[in-house]
Amino acid sequence: MAPLSTPPSDTGLVERVQAIQPLLREHALRTEQERRVTGEAVAALTDAGVYRMNVPRRYGGYQSRLSTQVEVLGEIAAGCGSTGFMALNQAGCSYIAALFPDEAQDEIFTSPDVRIGGTLIPDAVAVATDGGYVVNGTSAFATGCQNADWHLLTARVESDGGLPEVLWTAVPMSDLEILDDWYVSGLAGSGSNSVVARDVFVPAHRVLPVGALLRGESASKANADDPFYRMPVLLLFCAWTAPNALGLARAALAEFTERIHHRGITYTFHERQYEAGVTHLQVAEAALKISCAELLTGEFVARIEAATKNGDPSYTQADRARIRAQSGYTTRLCKEAVDLIASASGASSLHRDVPVQRAVRDLHALSLHSFVNPTTNLELYGRVLAGLDAGTPFL
Repeated sequence: MAPLSTPPSDTGLVERVQAIQPLLREHALRTEQERRVTGEAVAALTDAGVYRMNVPRRYGGYQSRLSTQVEVLGEIAAGCGSTGFMALNQAGCSYIAALFPDEAQDEIFTSPDVRIGGTLIPDAVAVATDGGYVVNGTSAFATGCQNADWHLLTARVESDGGLPEVLWTAVPMSDLEILDDWYVSGLAGSGSNSVVARDVFVPAHRVLPVGALLRGESASKANADDPFYRMPVLLLFCAWTAPNALGLARAALAEFTERIHHRGITYTFHERQYEAGVTHLQVAEAALKISCAELLTGEFVARIEAATKNGDPSYTQADRARIRAQSGYTTRLCKEAVDLIASASGASSLHRDVPVQRAVRDLHALSLHSFVNPTTNLELYGRVLAGLDAGTPFL
């Protein structure tokens, strides 16, 4: 059952998340050391109502505006990048779960605070059987799996001579084994371990073809005509991932502007870093990079919201490629800002209890993610601008 303190709407959700930000920041080092988000942080997110943002209202969810979600996820990431990454993954997977057949939703959304993880890497194999599929295989990068109730496991159905069909299968976490293999340098506390399915039976109503989803088709009758659930899923993941970069960069800038009042620049005559001209150049450039990233994010989020509000969720290939490129460029700008801040923070910032070094590693890891990878996303957009097909269905 949801905690009694969980509010019945998303009014004030941003403020509630801001209130728990000090706890997330306090737990950031422990989260990294334990390689998973702490139970206290998960409870705080639950009490704030974070897990309800994409849950259908008929199950007690909020169906929060995308701009609200972006703001919320940015505030979480400002407290802890790993916690923010887990939150965005589970927010996105709740949205996908709402596209499954209604019978599956009745099983999944037994609480509006249900935690759902998932991956879009079809390493597992599904074999058709009476009434559904039997799934076997290992799926990597199952973010937040230790704290999840359900997992949307991507599996492929092999075919003779043709391309395999890719399915999202909704599986209770109790049916999966979690491997202890998440030993990484960035987003180390996100708990993105591999999960293993061993002869897991998935009934047909808990299966969603990925191809249909990419075409904007929903298996849910209850949500089929709701504009909220007609937004392009992959573009939404760009929108959910970008604030992770923004939150990390904003927090690093805030920490830097506080630290420069308490340290000098070693082997120079500057006894206070904030008085040095080089510091003024560094902090101004970092701040403007972050501002540009905020403007880019705000622009494409507003475009998605406007299309949803007008009841016209159709997008040209150029629209989709541009949004992916903007999310990637946002991540690049934030990474550049934090790299600049880190280079100006001195050797003392290398200590694990100083947040800026963690922000550097987290942003490096985030920039490698396919949804916001700057190089890949810019190439896709450049192909479209040059008059070519984007070369991928993942738009």
